[in-house]
Order: sequence, then C-alpha cells, then structure tokens
Amino acid sequence: MKKVTGLGGVFFKCDNPQSMNEWYAKNLGLPTSQYGTTFEWRQDDDPSKKGSTTWCTFPQHAESFKPSTKPFMINYRVENLVEMVDELRKDNVTIIDEIAEYEYGKFVHILDPEGNIIELWEPADEADEGSAAE
Repeated sequence: MKKVTGLGGVFFKCDNPQSMNEWYAKNLGLPTSQYGTTFEWRQDDDPSKKGSTTWCTFPQHAESFKPSTKPFMINYRVENLVEMVDELRKDNVTIIDEIAEYEYGKFVHILDPEGNIIELWEPADEADEGSAAE
C-alpha cells in the first residue's frame, strides 16, 4: 500500500498570525488570508488531477496542536486513510483522534516518537477515486 503521497500542509504557531500573514504576503509574495494560503499544483503522474498544499499560521493557544507541545504541525496527503490507520494501530503508533470526514477529505492526527503531531489527510478527490476502484 502506498502511504504518504505528498505534503498536504505546514501549520505553525506564532504570536500574531495576522501580522505574520501580512509579513509573508509583503516579503515573500504569499497571497495570504486569515486561513493562510493554498498552493495548487497538478500531479506529476497524471496532470489532469489537481492537488494542493496549505500554509497556515495559528495563534500560540491553538488547541488543534495538542497533545503536542511543539509549535508546528505537518499535514501529509495519504491514500486510503482507513487502511493506513489500521496499519498504524498494529504498529502501536499513537493515534490522537478518530477519523473525521469533511467535504474536502478525511483527517486523523497521530504522534511521532518525539511527540510531534502529524495530520494525515486523504483528499476527497483521492477518496472518491479509491472508492470507484474498489
């Protein structure tokens, strides 16, 4: 089973997210909003398929990074999140929450051995493709 298929996003805590977004927009040209920015791209092996990677700032008190105490979270794109979570459980990986489904995909959070929170994301378009193949 193919596991990680790419980088879904980079999220980090800062003292003033709005100010940071403005700095990145002014100095690096990122077209930021209150939700950061999204980089769209096409898949190398099938240019008809689109993908995206998100960059987003969070306030220092953001709850979504817990139980990690680190100021960042990496999101990885994956195929077949349900199957992957089953494999992670077998390997005694710490799974923080249950799989959540939204119109844009499925998500779950895990911890690596050093307590870094990792968000796994199966985009809706990839989930639909997987369902069609089954």
